[in-house]
Amino acid sequence: MTAVDRRFETITPPTPARPGGEELSAPARAGRGLVQLHTGVQDKRHRRGLRGVERFLGVVLFFAIWELAAQVGWLSPQALAAPSKVVSVGWDMVQDGILGPALWVSLTRVLWGLAIGIPLATALALAAGLTRLGDDLIDRNMQMLRFVPVIGLLPMLILWVGIGETAKVTLIVIGVAFPVYVNTYTAIRQIDPGYLELARVVGLGRWAQIRRVILAGAMPGFLVGVRLATAVAWLILVFAEQINATNGIGYLITKAQTFFQSDVIVVCLLVYAVLGLITDTLVRLLEKRLLRWQPGR
Repeated sequence: MTAVDRRFETITPPTPARPGGEELSAPARAGRGLVQLHTGVQDKRHRRGLRGVERFLGVVLFFAIWELAAQVGWLSPQALAAPSKVVSVGWDMVQDGILGPALWVSLTRVLWGLAIGIPLATALALAAGLTRLGDDLIDRNMQMLRFVPVIGLLPMLILWVGIGETAKVTLIVIGVAFPVYVNTYTAIRQIDPGYLELARVVGLGRWAQIRRVILAGAMPGFLVGVRLATAVAWLILVFAEQINATNGIGYLITKAQTFFQSDVIVVCLLVYAVLGLITDTLVRLLEKRLLRWQPGR
C-alpha cells in the first residue's frame, strides 16, 4: 500500500467491548443507547418534580410565617389580616354574591384590553419591521410614546372619552400595546438575513418569506411581549378600577379602604394575583405549543 493509499484509508473505530472482553453487537449497542436515553428522561422528569415540590413548599412556608406572625401579634389585624381570616372573608364574599360579579367585570375589562391591544400592537410592529416607510413613520413615535406614563394619560382620556368603561379599557389597551410592539418589532429586526437569503434561493415569494421565515422567527419575541402585556394589563386594572368605579375588584378595594377592612383588601389583591398567574400560565402553554420546533421545548 502506497503512502497516498494510507492517507485515504478508512479507519474503523473499535466496537465497544463488554467487561469480559466480548464485543457488543449493533442491536445490543442500540438497546443500551435506548436504555440510557430513557434513564435520562426519567432523571429529568424526577428533577422537575422535585423543583415543583420545592416551589410548593416555598409558598406554604411563606403563608405559614405570615399566619404565625399574625397569631403571635407581630402583625396588627388592622394592618394585615391573617391568611386564615382572609380565607374566611373570601368565602363569605363568594357566598354573599359579592366577589363573583366583581371578578367577572374585572376579567371582562382585561380581556377587552388584550383583545384590542395585542392585534393593534402586532399590526404596528409588522408595518414598522417589514417596510422602511413604516419604520420611519411608526417606530420613532412608538419609542417616544412608550416613555410617557400610562397612568398620566388618564386625565386626557377622561377629557376625550369620559369616565366610563371606555376610559378604563383604553388605559389597558395603551399599556398592553407597548410591550407587544417593542418585543415583536425587535424580534423581526433581529432575524438572521441568511434565512431570508436562503428563502430566496429556494424560490419562496415575498408573502411566503413573511409567513414561513419572518413570522416564525419573530414568534418567540411576540410571545414574550404577550406575557409582559398580560402582567401590565392586571397592574393597570388595579389603578383604573379605583377611579370612579362602581363595580369590579378595584371598586371593592376602594370600598374596603374606606372602612379599614384589610382582610377584604388582601382578598381582592390575591384575586388579582391568581388571575394574573392563570393568564400567564395560559400564555406559557400557548408558547410551548407554538414553539415546539425550538430546541429544549
